[in-house]
Amino acid sequence: MRIIVFGASGSGTTTLAKALAEKWNWIHLDADEYYWKKTNPPFQIKLPKQERNKNLKYDFIKSEEVIVSGSLITWDEYWNTAFDLGVFLILPQNVRMERLKKREIELYGEKLKFEKEIISKSEEFLKWAEKYDDELFDGRSISQHKKWIELLDCEVIEIGNLTNEERIEIVTEKIKNITNV
Repeated sequence: MRIIVFGASGSGTTTLAKALAEKWNWIHLDADEYYWKKTNPPFQIKLPKQERNKNLKYDFIKSEEVIVSGSLITWDEYWNTAFDLGVFLILPQNVRMERLKKREIELYGEKLKFEKEIISKSEEFLKWAEKYDDELFDGRSISQHKKWIELLDCEVIEIGNLTNEERIEIVTEKIKNITNV
C-alpha cells in the first residue's frame, strides 16, 4: 500500500504520516527531505526538481508499504498514479498559522530574533503559508490541491480539524477496507 498525505503547511501531514508509518511498520518519506538541501538552519536552499524527483522515486520504489507526507503537485506526473490512497488534511487558517509560528520558533530559536536573513525568510514563509486558503493564490493552495485530487489515480479521503489519534483511526479503517486486513 502506498499512501500520500498532503495539505497546507501546518495541517499535520508529517505528524500523521509518521504516526501511521509507525503503527503499520511502514516506510515514511517526507517531501521536505527531498525538496530542500540539508542545511543548518534548514529550509534555506531548494534542490532542483529533477534531483528531488529522482531521489524520492529511488526511495519510494524500494517498498510496497510507504507513506509520503507533503505536496507533490508540481513535482512530476509520475506521482499522479503512484498511490493507492490519498489523505487530504484541511485545517482552519488560524489553527495552521499558530502551529507554523510555533514551529518557526522551535526551528530557529534565538536566530529568529537577531539574524536578518532568518527573520526575512521566516516572515516570507508565513506570508506564503497564509495565502493557502486564497482561491486566487498562484502558489500551493487549496484550489491547486483540489485540482490535483482530480488527477490522482486513487481514492482520496478528506480529513478536517481532528486530533491526530482520530485521524489515525479514520485512515486505519480505510487501509483495512482497502487491504482486507
